[in-house]
Amino acid sequence: MSSTLPQVADAMRYVLTDVAEEAARQSGFLRRQRKLSGATFVQALVFGWLANPDATAEERAQAAALRGVHISAYGLDKRCTERGAECLRRVLAAAVQRLLIASDPVAIPILRRFCGVYVYDGSVIGLPDALREAWPGCGGSAPTIRSGAALKIGCRLDLLSGELYGPVLKAGREHDRALELGVEELPAGALRVADLGFFDLKLFGLLEHKGGYWLSRFKAGTAVFFEEDGCPDGCPDGCPDGCPDGCPDGCPDGCANASAPRRLEIEAYLKGLAEAGEEYHERRVRLGLKQRLPARLLAVRVPEAVARKRRRRLRFRAKRRQEGQVSAERLELAGWECLITNAPPEMLGVHEAPVLMRARWQIERLFDLWKQHGHLDKTRSQKPHRVLCEVYAKLVGLLIQHWLILSGGGWERAERSLMKAGRTVRRWALALAEALDKPRRLAGVLRSIGRCMAAGCRVAKRRKEPGTAQQLLALTQGRKEAAIA
Repeated sequence: MSSTLPQVADAMRYVLTDVAEEAARQSGFLRRQRKLSGATFVQALVFGWLANPDATAEERAQAAALRGVHISAYGLDKRCTERGAECLRRVLAAAVQRLLIASDPVAIPILRRFCGVYVYDGSVIGLPDALREAWPGCGGSAPTIRSGAALKIGCRLDLLSGELYGPVLKAGREHDRALELGVEELPAGALRVADLGFFDLKLFGLLEHKGGYWLSRFKAGTAVFFEEDGCPDGCPDGCPDGCPDGCPDGCPDGCANASAPRRLEIEAYLKGLAEAGEEYHERRVRLGLKQRLPARLLAVRVPEAVARKRRRRLRFRAKRRQEGQVSAERLELAGWECLITNAPPEMLGVHEAPVLMRARWQIERLFDLWKQHGHLDKTRSQKPHRVLCEVYAKLVGLLIQHWLILSGGGWERAERSLMKAGRTVRRWALALAEALDKPRRLAGVLRSIGRCMAAGCRVAKRRKEPGTAQQLLALTQGRKEAAIA
């Protein structure tokens, strides 16, 4: 039995019973003793939608019946009010604080070089316009945020241990960096991997000060300087003792401007690498006009077909957003996988970094799992607070689903499939509801879920387009597989 199993059982009972009752009182959902308690209300919605993301009111009422409360579908739906939504929001906030990890870390050597490999991402869910005051959207052109109200969901996932922090909620119009994902809580020796929405030089400096590492794509417009001191007028070796032509002061005693680092123009620099025929390149640089953060700049040339596709996408987005011409720097960057990191070469080589950067897609796949299979962004209702109740209840259920995947003992298997594991959890959701207050029976259901996951929740190996786990394993098995897409 997985050592995580008792923790998951305790966390489920605590969140869905003790926390739910307290949240019902604090939110005003439960003012007097009723047939439907706060705990039963939360459990009926969470397990009902976990079992079937498109569950009807009758199906959710059946989940309540499994918890010993017989209530009509109309009576249950009628309680999905503003206070009901606030009750569920409080339950979700408490569930997020229960950080569970797998009993064994994933068996991928490159990930085990670090104390954790934390990937970050956010996603947006559209809400009814009536909720725009509480959850204002950004009015973008994407279908999910076209309405005036939207919810931004942020998560932090440790690829090594499976620890999930989130979902953290913000208004849809908020920037990704506004998501409070606890970067200060990362342990020393951990690696943070995030996309450009989370690019922040000050944060990189904080991580380095705490003994952590970071890996990010290079953001166009970022000031880059050669690490070595040099003359701003072009002296290649830092004006050591004589520089008669490069310095206005003649360098009588060395270079008066030797302490000023030279600016690296990324567009011209990458063009030079291309002309020289280099496919892999790295050098030490400093980032930021003020921060001058020491880093490694890693450049890996992508196939020309990929570069053309990226440039077409850049021009299309610029035209759609009426941003004018795409800068020459961004067009040149499209031909490279250009990364920055403070991890030393012995921990993250220039050939390994692009593959590890691609592993960030694992958290995007988690959001795909939640939306495509958990139908987090779909609803049968048009009532604002009924929709909000559904979103909160589904998020609680999906977080519990992740706990169950960890307790199944399969996280250490590199070839695990979150999609297949999610389907397995949904098949057992009503059995979980019925066994929630019966410890021995609940343990039996959890063991059964684990056996099912071990037997049939794996990703098949692919030759033409190797999966992320295949590519990460190949790094330490003497093979190189394409990682640029």
